[in-house]
Amino acid sequence: MIRVCVAGVTGWTGSAVAEAVEAATDLELVGGVSRSDADSFSSVAGALDAVAADVLVDYTHANVVKSNTLAAIERGVAVVVGSSGMSADDYAEVDAAARAKGVGVIAAGNFSITAALLLRFAVEAARHLDSRELIDYASATKPDAPSGTSRELAERLAEVRRPAIGVPIEDVLGAREARGATVAGTQVHSLRLPSFSVSTEAVFAAEGERLSIRHDAGESAAPYVAGTLLAIRAAPERVGLTRGLDRLLG
Repeated sequence: MIRVCVAGVTGWTGSAVAEAVEAATDLELVGGVSRSDADSFSSVAGALDAVAADVLVDYTHANVVKSNTLAAIERGVAVVVGSSGMSADDYAEVDAAARAKGVGVIAAGNFSITAALLLRFAVEAARHLDSRELIDYASATKPDAPSGTSRELAERLAEVRRPAIGVPIEDVLGAREARGATVAGTQVHSLRLPSFSVSTEAVFAAEGERLSIRHDAGESAAPYVAGTLLAIRAAPERVGLTRGLDRLLG
């Protein structure tokens, strides 16, 4: 039985994950963290000091995800990171801390299976096509940009190759910001508008042709639950950081 504590237990995704953990025969929900719920713990540190947990699942906020993750690692608890907001340097720090403690951390910008397939297919496309840019869509109220999905995708594509670019960003005439942000060598354009949940589009191009690979999330948290449970079950058997749900897929 894997004992699970969910940070963000009353949130949109966290509450769905908590229900799925309670329904699973091999998982046990031993605690929840929420600043708005009197029946939950108010901090990750307080929760993990009070209950014995094997895995912390974090679906909180960009401002606290790093401190929550490090608090769990310090206590020898594996972590599944579903919150966005950490940079490549933050993840390097998390990886070092996890290896020092001998615990596993699994992080994904998006825990849906179809988003993981987007990442896998985009990596394959990057091997054959020189030029690419990413478009990151999210709700008007999402505070961080780009999304964790797009950041993770850009960093994974950088492992394949840096993209070709026609006009270097420093040579752009006019507002350079119009060309988006450079994330791991790839230009990422973040749109923040009402009616979007999270969508990520990878656009590849060659002479005379283009390939677009896009993932669109609906309004339900259901797509993220199965991937999160997969990560919960895998985390106790790992050491150090694993980024990307696709790395857990067969």
